[in-house]
Amino acid sequence: MRWIDTHCHLDAPEFSGDVQAVRTRARESGVVHCVLPAVERSNWEAVRVLAHACGDSYALGIHPLYVPRATPDDLLALRKQLEQHRDDPRLVAVGEIGLDFFEPTLCTDAMRVWQEQVFLQQLELARALDLPIFVHVRRSVDRVLKYLRQVRPKGGWRGIAHAFNGSDAQAQRCIDLGLKLGFGGALTFERALQLRRLASTLPNDAWVLETDAPDIPPHWLYVDAQQRALGQPQGRNEPGELGRIAQCMAALRGLPLEAVAQTNADNACAALPRLLALLDSRAA
Repeated sequence: MRWIDTHCHLDAPEFSGDVQAVRTRARESGVVHCVLPAVERSNWEAVRVLAHACGDSYALGIHPLYVPRATPDDLLALRKQLEQHRDDPRLVAVGEIGLDFFEPTLCTDAMRVWQEQVFLQQLELARALDLPIFVHVRRSVDRVLKYLRQVRPKGGWRGIAHAFNGSDAQAQRCIDLGLKLGFGGALTFERALQLRRLASTLPNDAWVLETDAPDIPPHWLYVDAQQRALGQPQGRNEPGELGRIAQCMAALRGLPLEAVAQTNADNACAALPRLLALLDSRAA
């Protein structure tokens, strides 16, 4: 089976010593393609170079967690980068962008305003350049939806609501605007009842799989606070875990694993149209 990890951060410091080994393990487990979203200006070039080196694809953007140190000049630089590389077939989206109202430092009045300004300008860039988006929606789905409606392209959005964990109504609004919903390690926890129920009942063309590696580890890698206090390190998530995460999706939806792999690939290509040519060239 051929797996596509629609969201992982192979440039993260956690992978700095063995990124090629991580990518090789993923390939050996059937992950034929990874999409690497950038998070801030300082890693745009590294992400681009890594995607080319690994035969993967990438997105450029300013993640909400990095908005506190972002400047207006960074937004100008992002426009220049996107315009410079707009014909690069491995540039598949603007991202990771969005809003985060979970982290306390991002929830002050001033920071909420700046987050929304940065998000709005990145949406406008994506629309102007006709690129899909990777959207971060932690505790912020309704506010994100407001801006998606406000800046919506004529043909609707393409892209992915990453690590989605909202309500049924919020999920449907994202889908109506053109986005697929991303599911990863959180899906593997039995206590995630709402998320697992949502994943099991969505239309078949509404979801994609992701790891968000090295973050959001599945349950078999997760180490709780008590275990960490005793010295047990947190397990490192890798794109090679995608097949086991997919087994959870298959069980929830009552589908053969092969059908999950094909649906994930079809939906990923619908969300990120440039993927299709990259996958076809790899198959050839």
